[in-house]
Amino acid sequence: MSDNHALSDYQSVRQLAIRSLFEIFEQFSEGTVIVDREARIVWINQRYAQRFGLDSAEQAIGRPVEQVIPGSLMREVVSSGRPMLLDILDMAKDPLVVMRMPIRDDTGAVIGGIGFALFDELRSLSPLLTRYQRMQAELASTRSLLQARQAKYSFGHFIGTSPASLEVKRRARRGATSDAPVLLLGETGTGKELLAHAIHASSPRADKPFVSVNAAAIPESLLEAEFFGTAPGAFTGADRKGRPGKLQIAQGGTLFLDEIGDMPLALQSKLLRVLQEKEFEPVGSNEMLRSDIRLIAATSIDLDAAVREGRFRADLFYRINVLPIEIPPLRERLEDLPALCEAILDGLRDDHQMLYELDADALALLAQHAWPGNVRELRNLLERTVLLGDRPQLDAATLRSSLGTLQPLPAATSAPSVTLAAGQDFYAAREEFERQLIRSVLDEQAGNVDAAARRLGLGRSTLYKKLAALGLSS
Repeated sequence: MSDNHALSDYQSVRQLAIRSLFEIFEQFSEGTVIVDREARIVWINQRYAQRFGLDSAEQAIGRPVEQVIPGSLMREVVSSGRPMLLDILDMAKDPLVVMRMPIRDDTGAVIGGIGFALFDELRSLSPLLTRYQRMQAELASTRSLLQARQAKYSFGHFIGTSPASLEVKRRARRGATSDAPVLLLGETGTGKELLAHAIHASSPRADKPFVSVNAAAIPESLLEAEFFGTAPGAFTGADRKGRPGKLQIAQGGTLFLDEIGDMPLALQSKLLRVLQEKEFEPVGSNEMLRSDIRLIAATSIDLDAAVREGRFRADLFYRINVLPIEIPPLRERLEDLPALCEAILDGLRDDHQMLYELDADALALLAQHAWPGNVRELRNLLERTVLLGDRPQLDAATLRSSLGTLQPLPAATSAPSVTLAAGQDFYAAREEFERQLIRSVLDEQAGNVDAAARRLGLGRSTLYKKLAALGLSS
């Protein structure tokens, strides 16, 4: 078969297809109209003309299309040369789903346009519209859930420029760059959850969920179901469809386990399996699910002591203690008080529409308190003072009435007198001091070198070198 013959066949088939397509649209659509390059009607079928109040199609010929079909956009199609493949034409009674296309001559110039009214009511498109609306609703629900599971705080919310605070933020930023478990250690109210949010927000998982579980706030009988989820009908009262656990909700993101030291031993072993094998089973299910979460744990208890007393599994402790970060209590970073007070009072200004300030005597009073509740106690005190007072300037007397009993800071031990022993020089004295200090801290930490290194502010390898140099046994 020659190329010319093939081209001839293609052209004839194309013409037949165009004619068939027009006949199908004209036959099954609710109406068809053709206009010239001036948007005047040159042809309209009878039922379409009657829809717009004409007795016959001939009455529409030669008239501007808008005079016959109010709201028509055929003029725009002719002038722009761009089709409108799916649109809605508003009608007094029922809307029409319409399609409009330009008509071109052999040179490609627009010489008119053709329009089809595909449906006389939107019910024909209801399956498509229903599916689209359902998909939109599911997408909105997913976005809402993900937004609710996003981190609420960044490192900027951890207020403080003291050396202790800067070291905490330095270690936390380092932790954010990795997927290794982070263990936050500190008294209640020091900002452990805030720091967990900040680590997640700065990590590669920031666009994934941040899910928090407080092991001390959930009854032990429900903690496993809360953590792992349940299979359909796993127990009496369980959801027939099953319920996803926090591990499933946190998939791809971060799981924050607050007060992990209060987790029951039985659940500790299951958590260890999740961390080691990256898999778990929902309660009442035989199906093994994969787990992809980054763990941040926090506790206000002494986990070293809990391990020695058998209240916490040693293997789980070693697994989560990859990057420990000790958050100092407020009484050990009192130089952060002015910045903390300013930030808290700024937040209270938003609530009460007044600018509050502490005078020098008020700050001096705050610096004398031991702050057993740490930053949380400080915020509560300032908010209580603002609510009870009526002046923007907060003085010491106002604070004292809100504070109640002042808990003094622990008395500083007096420095021992230092003298050189006979025949001892500076370097020998320093070596003896280091030996006594390290031995004392090791005894305090029950021989745990990791804990002693943290207490001394040294790296573990540095402490081992000093032990060897000083002739001490770990």
